[in-house]
Amino acid sequence: MSSRPEPLFPLFADLETLQGVGPKTAQHLGALHIYRPRDLIFTLPHSGVDRSPRESVQGALPGDVVTVEVTVGAHKAPRNRGGAYRVTVEDAQVAFQLVFFHARSNYLQSILPEGARRVISGKVEMFDGVVQMVHPDHILPLEEAAEIPAFEPVYPLTAGVSLKQMTKAVTSALSRVPNLPEWIDPEQKKREGWPDWHAAITAAHGPEQAADLAATAPARVRLAYDELMAHQLTLALARSQLRKAKGMVTRGTGAKQRHVLASLPYKPTGAQTRAIGEIQADMAASTKMNRLLQGDVGAGKTLVAFMALLTAVEAGGQGVMMAPTEILARQHMEGLQPLAEEAGVVLELLTGRDKGKERKAKLDALARGDIHMLVGTHAVFQKDVEFQDLRLAVVDEQHRFGVRQRLELGKKGAAADVLVMTATPIPRSLALAQYGDMDVSVLDEKPPGRKPIKTAMVSTTRMEEVVNHLRNAVSEGKQAYWVCPLVEESEVMDLTAAEERFKHLRAVLGDGVVGLVHGQMPPSEKDAAMADFVAGKTSVLVATTVIEVGVNVPNATIMVIERAESFGLAQLHQLRGRVGRGSAQSTCLLLYQAPLNETGEKRLTSLRETEDGFRIAEVDLEMRGAGDLIGTAQSGLPRFRVADLETQAPLMAVAQSDARKLLHDDPTLESPRGQAARVLLWLMEQDQAIRLISVG
Repeated sequence: MSSRPEPLFPLFADLETLQGVGPKTAQHLGALHIYRPRDLIFTLPHSGVDRSPRESVQGALPGDVVTVEVTVGAHKAPRNRGGAYRVTVEDAQVAFQLVFFHARSNYLQSILPEGARRVISGKVEMFDGVVQMVHPDHILPLEEAAEIPAFEPVYPLTAGVSLKQMTKAVTSALSRVPNLPEWIDPEQKKREGWPDWHAAITAAHGPEQAADLAATAPARVRLAYDELMAHQLTLALARSQLRKAKGMVTRGTGAKQRHVLASLPYKPTGAQTRAIGEIQADMAASTKMNRLLQGDVGAGKTLVAFMALLTAVEAGGQGVMMAPTEILARQHMEGLQPLAEEAGVVLELLTGRDKGKERKAKLDALARGDIHMLVGTHAVFQKDVEFQDLRLAVVDEQHRFGVRQRLELGKKGAAADVLVMTATPIPRSLALAQYGDMDVSVLDEKPPGRKPIKTAMVSTTRMEEVVNHLRNAVSEGKQAYWVCPLVEESEVMDLTAAEERFKHLRAVLGDGVVGLVHGQMPPSEKDAAMADFVAGKTSVLVATTVIEVGVNVPNATIMVIERAESFGLAQLHQLRGRVGRGSAQSTCLLLYQAPLNETGEKRLTSLRETEDGFRIAEVDLEMRGAGDLIGTAQSGLPRFRVADLETQAPLMAVAQSDARKLLHDDPTLESPRGQAARVLLWLMEQDQAIRLISVG
């Protein structure tokens, strides 16, 4: 089934084929990411209005919505234009007024003829002790009263789309919802008491009380599960595609690894040893490894990665380690160099800067197998880069390495194992959403000998004290980072903030003591400033957040973060992790501008209280929501319309195991449930998955 199933056609037609949707409305709906009828049926009401009929407006509080039967009395037109047009009406107990502005009197007389009976529904207000209803939402003859729902759903709206238009469009879209075969495991559906898909859609759009709008209502849970299931099926298909690819059996002798471990001044942590074991088992299997190594700041990922690379070399092959930027590639190189010398293996660096003869010499040595390990930027992906026998690719991913790139990388060393490293601790629910196709190893212990970092919150009013503290520290030979805030997303402003701070500190601390790094600099200047700091030529490095990833200067023991309240929690945690890398006591000063708002305060105090990145990530998720946490647009994290990653994490885990089981039992999705699952993938627009099945 490589084309969309026919029952879904009406849901993928133009919006303008719906009742009451013209080109203008269709354009406005785009602001809500609604482009087809299918998007409308997954746009659920977020609240509701009780419109059950009442005897009288008597006793209603201002702001209440009342639906009541009335007899129409006298009309009173305004004296001047723009005044209020009033119609007196009377219910079973009391008389009150309907108020209209900019109304055409002949229109009002036609819908509210004096003496007639009408059902009206709208918000009640008090004016000079008199009850009034301004612009009722509904005015209907008695025989049409049933059109007013007892509980009316309220949808998300956008400029240019009224609730009436939205409701009409949704109703029209709902009339096209087909009955589809069931893709959920029947046992699970029965256990959870979930309705069928069609019934669930109808119920979610026809709430009868407020409880039906809760995320926990069975119809909504079922629809959320459908989204998570489609997403996990896509990841599971990508995973089985990667697994189908023939891997190489890579078994190390262990000799070089034992030699390196014996030379270390410390023993690896239990978590490191466990991760090394998991990776070696994967490499020894005949399928391709597709593993994520997730570790907190400073948990010792480099050693684990190096052991994996050594396994490849011991088995007679080569390994490559890829970093997102040149600075980081150089840093990995520096970190690995002493280990490589200890192991007696040849390690080389390849970046976009290698040109001409030098580059050619490196490429030749790589193709001959004289270079055992290569560290580089994505320059290692270029066409002319050939390995003699690539066994393992280690990717240091800064969230920019999605499923698609993982499949791409696989082509280079068609059978090479892949290990992705991330320094961002991610709560389990997000890890499942983002890396559901991978197996995960977690490093959740710190290597011995690291002292906890002292974290303090300081108001910007005490700036001079902080600068004095810095002056003393520098005179004792210590080094410090000073991170400047990101101003309003504007790079020009960031630049001035950083430059101002740089000038100020240079004036106080003296020339040649302070360096500057920011996003607008040419890479060579950036590298030079970093190199001076690493070499200890400068004592203070003023920077915008370019330094958050991976920079390693063991002598740096002070981190000042200016306007810390403007950074996200995960980012603050990453920045703080740049210090505390040596044996000396380190400090992190969070400079904030008072008064702090509640979220700012919670963020900074959470950071002060714990160094556990996973705990911090959980708090961050609670506070900010999933989309913000990893920047939805670039993370490859899906946009769920119904499911909510924060509150429905357990559902995601169920969806993952269910999707993997379904594919295990029915790899080509040919069974009746498998066919139904294909329809689900089309419905949820998982085109990538559909391509994987049709290829497979």
